[in-house]
Amino acid sequence: MKLALIVGIDFYQGGGRLHGCVNDAYSVESMLKRHDGGAVNFECKLLTASGPDKMVTKTELKKQITHLFAQKAEIALLYFAGHGHLESTGGYIIPSDARSGDDGISLSEILILANGSPATNKIILLDSCHSGFAGSYAGSPDISNLSDGLTIMTASTAEQYASEVDGRGVFTSLMVDALSGSASNLVGKITPGSIYAHIDQSLGGWDTQRPVFKTNVKNFVSLREVAPPIVLDDLRAITTFFPSAGFEFELDPSYEPEITGRPDGALSPDPENVRVFGILQQYNRLNLLVPIDAPHMWHAAIESRSCRLTALGEHYRRLVEKDRLGY
Repeated sequence: MKLALIVGIDFYQGGGRLHGCVNDAYSVESMLKRHDGGAVNFECKLLTASGPDKMVTKTELKKQITHLFAQKAEIALLYFAGHGHLESTGGYIIPSDARSGDDGISLSEILILANGSPATNKIILLDSCHSGFAGSYAGSPDISNLSDGLTIMTASTAEQYASEVDGRGVFTSLMVDALSGSASNLVGKITPGSIYAHIDQSLGGWDTQRPVFKTNVKNFVSLREVAPPIVLDDLRAITTFFPSAGFEFELDPSYEPEITGRPDGALSPDPENVRVFGILQQYNRLNLLVPIDAPHMWHAAIESRSCRLTALGEHYRRLVEKDRLGY
């Protein structure tokens, strides 16, 4: 069982209305509730506040967060988009009816609930100002205390604001892009670590907000699965073509299907070799393989040169060798 509580708050009784949080919440729900192929993924509960007749109150929000982390789930995930607040007593996420910043729900209290949760994996995703305080304690902001299986990812550091651009949160827009497939590995799995890497690379060092990632896990879990960029049987064949580390696969003109441009007397295309070469070219496009002393795979075949695995290719070769490709 995988549970996700998804919260987006645009409307605040005391003013300071936001414009993209509800849209962001719907986008996150759309990504999490099903895998790329349509299979059910997370069981989502959506809380949104768009006006005075549709608010997310402190009482309701606290109740739902408490319920989420009380479940013995495989994954219990909390996503919040809305106002955040920071003061000497700690950080807060702000519900619609808050009368002041410290009238919100304490990030320290959320941490206590998550740390005590019976869920195997607890994930907290916060797109709010000052959210980088999450996981820390008032008076000791540089010290984090995360229980086993807990991951926290935030839009900004404790000192920074979280930006909205064109009615969308910058952090959430990048996260949704990552979940749509931009952060998948070669077997189509998207983990919190790969999402953070995607966001971190997209927000350069000069950007005014920097994401924060805190985790205490033995293994990353997959949050969503998409169609892999290569047929898995073709990827598993990597140990057939490269049986040992550093192995160089020798090519010749019989691997290249194109007739034009071949030197006189070159070997004719061989159907089986052409099939294998097609897989090797996929490896090359995915940065698993490079030709040796040749600018392109075509030249490597025509000039009877070799190809070898990159560091990434060797990594996947070892995974296949250990029968750990799907993990």
